[in-house]
Amino acid sequence: MRLALRTLALTAALAAAFPAQALFADDEARKAIIELRNRVQQLEEANKKLASQQDVAEQLTQLRRSLAELANQNEQLRAELARLRGGNEQLTKDFSDTQRRLADQLAGFDSRLKPLEPQAVQLDGKSFKVEVEEQRQYEAAMGLLRRGEFDTAAAAYQAFLKRFSASGYGDAVRFWLGNAQYGQRQYKEAIATFRAFVDAAPTHPRVPEALLAMANCQIEAKDLKLARRSLEALIKAHPGSEAAQAAKERLAALK
Repeated sequence: MRLALRTLALTAALAAAFPAQALFADDEARKAIIELRNRVQQLEEANKKLASQQDVAEQLTQLRRSLAELANQNEQLRAELARLRGGNEQLTKDFSDTQRRLADQLAGFDSRLKPLEPQAVQLDGKSFKVEVEEQRQYEAAMGLLRRGEFDTAAAAYQAFLKRFSASGYGDAVRFWLGNAQYGQRQYKEAIATFRAFVDAAPTHPRVPEALLAMANCQIEAKDLKLARRSLEALIKAHPGSEAAQAAKERLAALK
């Protein structure tokens, strides 16, 4: 820049020193001026290039500084990512352990609950579900009857019907209650119980047995006329049953 200024000053001085006519009349002087002007232009262009190179150098320096900062940030991000991955692996392990513990606890809980859940039962051609205590009391009453403990068995059946009035065991309980009362020689009560059983479940497979048991109660109570009617009704209503065959034998013995 300083060189260009000096060149411009020199050109101005030359122009002032020589009149225009004398200057242009002299070919050598004119050539010198033209060369000087060309030199000035070259110097100006060189100066522009130099300024441009300085700008580029400053930009490169700034870029290098930015790259260094980005590299530093990248390293920090890598370190943070590694830390997060390690934490994530630990979280995954903890989650898996928790799931496994919960599964074990649920399995243990289910195993404890299963005996308390309603149980599926099939009895006398009928399927139904019963509570654990319901099943326990029924089986306990049946055990008393099998051992011939008719008094306690009858009381157990009656308590069952009171507590589990809608039980699927209800029909069977009434039938066996009648048998327990028969074993107690409570014939009147037994007849009423068998009658209630037949009325409540007329299609039950034990109805023929109940009708035969009613006739037996009437025979034991010395009501032979009513017993004959009961036996005849049984034979007519259920001719192919084993109870009907037994009824024929008893009817023959009464004549």
